[in-house]
Amino acid sequence: MTQQSATQGSTQAQQSTAATDAPLLDVDVRATFQEQFEALAASRGEVTALIDATDTSTFAQLEARTNQLARHFQERGAEVGDFVLISSRIGSLIMHAAIAAWKIGAVPMPVSDKLVQSELDAIVEVGSPALAVDTTDRALSVPRITDLSAADELSADPLPAVVSPQLKSPTSGGSTGRPKLIVSGAVGDPAAIAQLGRVMGVPENGVCLITAALYHNASFSDALAALTLGNTTVLMERFDPETTLVMIEKHRATWVYAVPAMMQRIWKLPDDVKFGYDLSSVETFFHVAAPCPQWLKRAWIDWLGADVIYELYGPTEGQAATALTGAEWLEHPGSVGTPKVGEVSIRDDDGNPVPVGETGEVWLRRGVGEPPSYHYLGAEAESAEDQWETVGDIGRVDEDGYLYLTDRRSDMLLVGGVNVYPAEVEAVSDMHPAVLASCCVGIPDEDLGSVPALIIETADGEVPGDFDGFLTEHLAKVKRPRHIVGTTRQLRDAAGKIRKREIKREFLEPTAQS
Repeated sequence: MTQQSATQGSTQAQQSTAATDAPLLDVDVRATFQEQFEALAASRGEVTALIDATDTSTFAQLEARTNQLARHFQERGAEVGDFVLISSRIGSLIMHAAIAAWKIGAVPMPVSDKLVQSELDAIVEVGSPALAVDTTDRALSVPRITDLSAADELSADPLPAVVSPQLKSPTSGGSTGRPKLIVSGAVGDPAAIAQLGRVMGVPENGVCLITAALYHNASFSDALAALTLGNTTVLMERFDPETTLVMIEKHRATWVYAVPAMMQRIWKLPDDVKFGYDLSSVETFFHVAAPCPQWLKRAWIDWLGADVIYELYGPTEGQAATALTGAEWLEHPGSVGTPKVGEVSIRDDDGNPVPVGETGEVWLRRGVGEPPSYHYLGAEAESAEDQWETVGDIGRVDEDGYLYLTDRRSDMLLVGGVNVYPAEVEAVSDMHPAVLASCCVGIPDEDLGSVPALIIETADGEVPGDFDGFLTEHLAKVKRPRHIVGTTRQLRDAAGKIRKREIKREFLEPTAQS
């Protein structure tokens, strides 16, 4: 089916929303990563650059070490434009390897250290990396570095300045089961990563806390942006709600990365615990990756202040991004903001723009005549005319141009002819004090076609005794789950995402087949 582009003029203004101006980089950076980190070593050499569970290093040490590693990568055959696969649980190693790859004009390719062998093999087949920095015990069919000590005797002097043809190449495929690479359309220079960081509120010369694993695109990009912008960057090996508060207080973090699942776990700590830490240093509490339930967002705004909370919505592909402050959110509750990059259009099933306020599929693009923000390896984009693309989200735009997300197109259930959005069910379920996370999916029903089923994560793995009554109070009958399963299994991954296909197979396929 050929999708239609949005109409022009006043109709376009009513049915889509766009960034008012192209984002301008408001900080000074050098032309190449070699020059940028050399300059940081000169101006902030004794300032701590990286902190994780294994290492603390200054900007001078970061510059020297990444120069050594860059030479080691060259010795192992990596060249300009090559992909360098990076997979480790050690955050500082991932950062060192990514910067070293940039310094020789290669493209960092972060990969989860939790992938099983077959998943890793599929990623390698798609991406064909020239070199892998991998500290796991998995097998690899490409040249591999497991121990970085071989670089210790190499020169730490600056390398010739070079720019990679692509900034990064993160992996995806967890929701579809088919691995792909999302190769950035931006060149690998400091301006590109700094611009990404600034859109996400990353400051200059502050203290940034990254609470998620670095194989995720947003945390990987934000950590590298933080370093490029001269920030002390604190990396958590794994998320823990109270440890996050400890780290904020200990390091006086000014910018904090989180996802709504983390916010919920922190909020459900006992009051004497969560309110017992000094968070006054935080100037920006940034959250991303998934819709935030309104009750939770309001609770955090009340806690830290509306001017501190900052949210961004945008796919890894980078066609567009919306954002808003807590103050804006209070005026537009439930919104994920207005475009800061690119354009947003809401369309019906035939690809036609819908009127303001009506729900439809969210389509995105960078803008007429602008170069693509990415290209896939291992997949094809779902695109329309004039560079419009969709990643399958459902939402609406209000009269002020603010975007609201409802759910994923693939997740929506048709229950007796009524659209039921699992995200709404999950948001209500998560409000219950005993629920740590929720996953709503559809199961077959002879009469209604499909009905909601719910898996909830609780401390004891049991469904609370008052849970049915709680759902009845907050959800219409058609939206209420017909089957509920309790578990202690962690439903969200390190990035705060729920892999519904896997969870449904694990908990509900016997139910669906019975």
